[in-house]
Amino acid sequence: MISTRGRYALRVMLDLAEKGEDRYIPLKEIAARQEISKKYLEIIVKDLVAGHFLLGASGKGGGYKLCRPADNYTVGEIIELMEGSLAPVACLADDDYECQRRPGCKTLPLWQEYGKLVHDFFYSKKLSDLL
Repeated sequence: MISTRGRYALRVMLDLAEKGEDRYIPLKEIAARQEISKKYLEIIVKDLVAGHFLLGASGKGGGYKLCRPADNYTVGEIIELMEGSLAPVACLADDDYECQRRPGCKTLPLWQEYGKLVHDFFYSKKLSDLL
Protein backbone atom coordinates (compact mmCIF):
# COMPACT_ATOMS: atom_id res chain seq x y z
CA MET A 1 0.00 0.00 0.00
CA ILE A 2 1.22 3.49 -0.82
CA SER A 3 1.23 5.66 2.34
CA THR A 4 0.16 9.29 2.66
CA ARG A 5 3.85 10.15 2.47
CA GLY A 6 4.15 8.76 -1.04
CA ARG A 7 0.83 10.15 -2.19
CA TYR A 8 1.56 13.61 -0.79
CA ALA A 9 5.01 13.66 -2.41
CA LEU A 10 3.36 12.96 -5.75
CA ARG A 11 0.86 15.77 -5.13
CA VAL A 12 3.68 18.21 -4.27
CA MET A 13 5.56 17.27 -7.42
CA LEU A 14 2.41 17.71 -9.52
CA ASP A 15 1.63 21.05 -7.91
CA LEU A 16 5.12 22.32 -8.73
CA ALA A 17 4.92 21.00 -12.29
CA GLU A 18 1.57 22.70 -12.75
CA LYS A 19 2.39 26.05 -11.15
CA GLY A 20 5.73 26.67 -12.80
CA GLU A 21 8.78 24.52 -13.24
CA ASP A 22 11.03 27.57 -13.56
CA ARG A 23 10.21 29.52 -10.39
CA TYR A 24 10.34 28.82 -6.68
CA ILE A 25 6.95 28.23 -5.06
CA PRO A 26 6.57 28.88 -1.31
CA LEU A 27 5.66 25.77 0.69
CA LYS A 28 2.73 27.56 2.34
CA GLU A 29 1.13 28.03 -1.11
CA ILE A 30 1.52 24.34 -1.93
CA ALA A 31 0.14 23.36 1.48
CA ALA A 32 -2.89 25.62 1.01
CA ARG A 33 -3.67 24.37 -2.50
CA GLN A 34 -3.19 20.73 -1.58
CA GLU A 35 -4.89 21.07 1.83
CA ILE A 36 -1.95 19.37 3.54
CA SER A 37 -0.29 20.51 6.75
CA LYS A 38 2.75 22.71 6.04
CA LYS A 39 4.57 20.96 8.89
CA TYR A 40 4.04 17.54 7.27
CA LEU A 41 5.07 18.89 3.86
CA GLU A 42 8.34 20.19 5.34
CA ILE A 43 9.32 16.58 6.08
CA ILE A 44 8.30 15.41 2.61
CA VAL A 45 10.08 18.18 0.67
CA LYS A 46 13.23 17.62 2.72
CA ASP A 47 13.39 14.07 1.33
CA LEU A 48 12.56 15.26 -2.19
CA VAL A 49 15.42 17.79 -2.00
CA ALA A 50 17.81 15.15 -0.60
CA GLY A 51 16.78 12.83 -3.45
CA HIS A 52 17.60 15.58 -5.98
CA PHE A 53 14.00 15.83 -7.17
CA LEU A 54 13.50 19.40 -5.92
CA LEU A 55 15.59 22.51 -5.43
CA GLY A 56 14.92 24.60 -2.36
CA ALA A 57 15.73 28.25 -1.72
CA SER A 58 15.16 30.17 1.50
CA GLY A 59 14.44 33.83 2.02
CA LYS A 60 12.40 36.28 -0.03
CA GLY A 61 11.38 34.70 -3.32
CA GLY A 62 12.30 31.28 -1.98
CA GLY A 63 10.43 28.04 -1.99
CA TYR A 64 10.72 24.89 -4.07
CA LYS A 65 10.89 23.97 -7.72
CA LEU A 66 11.51 20.88 -9.79
CA CYS A 67 15.11 20.00 -10.66
CA ARG A 68 14.15 18.87 -14.14
CA PRO A 69 11.14 19.02 -16.50
CA ALA A 70 8.01 17.12 -15.46
CA ASP A 71 8.37 14.65 -18.32
CA ASN A 72 11.74 13.59 -16.89
CA TYR A 73 10.22 12.19 -13.67
CA THR A 74 8.43 8.87 -13.40
CA VAL A 75 5.76 8.17 -10.82
CA GLY A 76 7.73 5.05 -9.88
CA GLU A 77 10.89 6.92 -8.92
CA ILE A 78 8.93 9.40 -6.81
CA ILE A 79 7.07 6.64 -4.97
CA GLU A 80 10.23 4.57 -4.45
CA LEU A 81 12.10 7.56 -3.07
CA MET A 82 9.40 8.07 -0.46
CA GLU A 83 8.29 4.50 0.19
CA GLY A 84 11.28 2.33 -0.60
CA SER A 85 11.15 -0.65 -2.91
CA LEU A 86 7.94 -1.47 -4.75
CA ALA A 87 8.79 -5.18 -4.50
CA PRO A 88 5.94 -7.24 -3.01
CA VAL A 89 8.15 -9.55 -0.91
CA ALA A 90 11.40 -9.16 1.03
CA CYS A 91 13.42 -11.54 -1.13
CA LEU A 92 12.83 -9.30 -4.17
CA ALA A 93 13.19 -5.99 -2.33
CA ASP A 94 16.71 -6.54 -1.07
CA ASP A 95 19.53 -8.19 -3.04
CA ASP A 96 21.27 -9.05 0.23
CA TYR A 97 18.22 -10.82 1.66
CA GLU A 98 19.00 -14.50 2.07
CA CYS A 99 16.07 -16.85 1.85
CA GLN A 100 16.79 -20.52 2.43
CA ARG A 101 13.67 -21.46 0.47
CA ARG A 102 14.52 -19.50 -2.68
CA PRO A 103 15.97 -22.41 -4.73
CA GLY A 104 12.78 -24.44 -4.40
CA CYS A 105 10.24 -21.68 -3.86
CA LYS A 106 7.08 -22.42 -5.86
CA THR A 107 5.65 -18.92 -5.29
CA LEU A 108 8.72 -16.89 -6.31
CA PRO A 109 7.71 -16.69 -10.02
CA LEU A 110 4.32 -15.33 -8.97
CA TRP A 111 5.92 -12.57 -6.86
CA GLN A 112 8.42 -11.78 -9.60
CA GLU A 113 5.67 -11.40 -12.19
CA TYR A 114 3.55 -9.27 -9.86
CA GLY A 115 6.54 -7.12 -8.92
CA LYS A 116 7.36 -6.55 -12.59
CA LEU A 117 3.76 -5.51 -13.33
CA VAL A 118 3.77 -2.97 -10.50
CA HIS A 119 7.23 -1.66 -11.39
CA ASP A 120 6.47 -1.36 -15.10
CA PHE A 121 3.13 0.34 -14.42
CA PHE A 122 4.53 3.07 -12.17
CA TYR A 123 7.71 3.58 -14.19
CA SER A 124 5.71 3.94 -17.42
CA LYS A 125 3.82 6.92 -16.00
CA LYS A 126 5.54 10.29 -16.20
CA LEU A 127 4.72 13.19 -13.90
CA SER A 128 3.67 15.12 -17.00
CA ASP A 129 1.11 12.38 -17.85
CA LEU A 130 -0.81 13.32 -14.71
CA LEU A 131 -1.04 17.03 -15.52
